[in-house]
Formats: sequence, structure tokens, C-alpha cells
Amino acid sequence: MSFLQLQQLKKTFADGTEAVKGVDLSIDEGEFIVLLGPSGCGKTTTLRMVAGLEAPSDGRVIIAGQDVTRLRPAQRDVGFVFQFYALYPHMTVEQNIAFTLESTGAARRECRERVADVSRVMGLGALLRRYPRQLSGGDQQRVALARAVVRRPKVYLMDEPLGTLDADKRLEMREFIRSRQQEMKVTTIYVTHDQEEAMSLADRVVVMHEGMICQAGPPTEVYDDPASLFVARFVGSPGMNFIPGSVVADDGQRFFVPHQSQARMPLGRDVRPGPVTLGVRPEYVYPSSDGPIAGSVVMDEYQGNFRSIHIDTGFAHNLVMRAGDADARAVGESIRLSFNAEHTRFFDGNTGQRL
Repeated sequence: MSFLQLQQLKKTFADGTEAVKGVDLSIDEGEFIVLLGPSGCGKTTTLRMVAGLEAPSDGRVIIAGQDVTRLRPAQRDVGFVFQFYALYPHMTVEQNIAFTLESTGAARRECRERVADVSRVMGLGALLRRYPRQLSGGDQQRVALARAVVRRPKVYLMDEPLGTLDADKRLEMREFIRSRQQEMKVTTIYVTHDQEEAMSLADRVVVMHEGMICQAGPPTEVYDDPASLFVARFVGSPGMNFIPGSVVADDGQRFFVPHQSQARMPLGRDVRPGPVTLGVRPEYVYPSSDGPIAGSVVMDEYQGNFRSIHIDTGFAHNLVMRAGDADARAVGESIRLSFNAEHTRFFDGNTGQRL
């Protein structure tokens, strides 16, 4: 049996808003799960139901074989880290970390020992006598993490804990969170809308949209084999290129024909005839003198070690091609494109689900 189970978890608010519409998810002990999705997709509400901060309208939450659906947060043995640090301003760092232990009735000596231990591991020893106002944002978040860790809970729940930090601090804290989680092997559910954060942290990424799970799998699987147009568009920066069209059969062969174009692209796989959307990641689009797609460059974004070249093809949204940092393109330049057929994906033209 999985260590943590969400069974048909639902949440409908008093105004009739269906925030979560039946989430089923099984999580192994020690697994790092990231709930990824746009604002309003239900990921934070799902996390709050696991924590006991929101009561589900239906469904169950099971932790280590125990149904905790109706238990209070303090009875669930979870550590919650908020986006906003929620530190007590009148308490020192040491007091903030010790507070959750003291509230459970732990002996004073045990509190001192465990606070000292977690402070050493998290590099907070020199800050114990300071107050939150005297700390940087990164250090405040480190204290918030220490407060969650010191209780040694069964599950860590983290709601966009790095959302308020600068980019360099986010990277530092991301590495810190992952290394500590791997060291302690504590089951973790982490909420974010930042896909880079999700892909770098997760054992499995759970993509949510409109209160439902669209896909759950290892980061490479979610990126390479998205289950729907939504996942393909949302995961990746920029997202997958889409070309609406049709698959046609001719003399025993299958061809993809983009809308508003006479181009015919032979397919290397058996896709049934009918309306489809072809998807291809920017890194698998490349210039080719005899390529089936003609267009002109509308933007060249220099991004350090690569460029994102935006190309107007006349029959689809601008395509994006990833190129080397030295492969600059002039706006208005004519270009022909081809794709790596092995990495093209096809989605049903009506449902948006991957074929």
C-alpha cells in the first residue's frame, strides 16, 4: 500500500466553486511529489486538504495506513511550509524553531537538543539569537523550513515556499530543500507554478488543471510525452510548438498536412487519418534548405547559451526554434524548417488528448 493516498478528493466552496474535482493520487514513502499548474488549478487547495487546513467536500486522505480525513492538523503529523514565512516577529530564530516542539509538550532538554541539531544541519547556528526582521528572505525561509523539519513529521507539505525569493536565492534554496529531503527521506508534497522548480525537484510531477490531474509522472516523461495539449503547452519554456492540421492517407502512406498549407510531411508512425495537432519542442525544430515549412523570422531572443528564434509560418502560431548562442537570425530573414520526426507528438484535434 502507498504511504500517502488521496482518494477521490473533492472541494466545493460555499459559493459553488469546484476547486478540486476528484483527485486520486498514491505516493510512496520518501517520494518527492510536485503539484504543478497555473493559478487557480486546485493545487494549493489539495495541499491544504492533506494538511487539514481545508475540509474536503468528499474523498479521503490516508497517511501511513490511517484515515486522517477528519483529524485536526495537529493530529496528522505533517510539517507545513508556507509561501510567506509566517515567523513570529517577537521571537528569536531559536524560539521560532522550538515553538512547534514546545506546543506538542516535548521536554525542554529534548527541544534544545533537536533545535541545536536542525540548526547545525541547516546552517542557522550563528542566527539563533536574531529576530526575523534581522534576516534576509533566504534565511527567513530557511528558518521556516527548520521549524517544519524539527518535529520530524511523517510528511512535509510546502506551498510555493520560494515564491518570494530572488532568482539566485531560489536556486540556492531549491538545492537545499532537495538535498535535505533526500537525506531525511521524508515524503514531500511541494506546490509550485514554476515548471523549472518542478522539473528539478520532483521524483514525480503532477500537472493539475481546473481541479483535476492531467498527468503524473517523472519529469522527463511529462516533458517528452505530454498527455494532452494543456500539459504540452504548460510544461516547457517556451512550451511545445503546435501546428493544427490533418493526417491523410495516400497510396499506403500517412502524411501530415498543416491547415492553410499544401505542405505534406510523411509520418514515421501510424496515426489514424483525421484532424490532429502536431506538437514538437523547439529543440527539435531545425533549419533545412528543403524543409516542408517556410517562414520568416519575427524575433530572435538571446538567452545566454541558446537563442529562441520565433518564426511566422503563415499557417500556425509563430513557431519557436532553439538555436545555438552564435546562430543569430535577422528579423525578416526567410527560413525553411524541418522537424525531428522521432520527437513529434500528435494530439486529437477534438479532445486535445495525445494520440
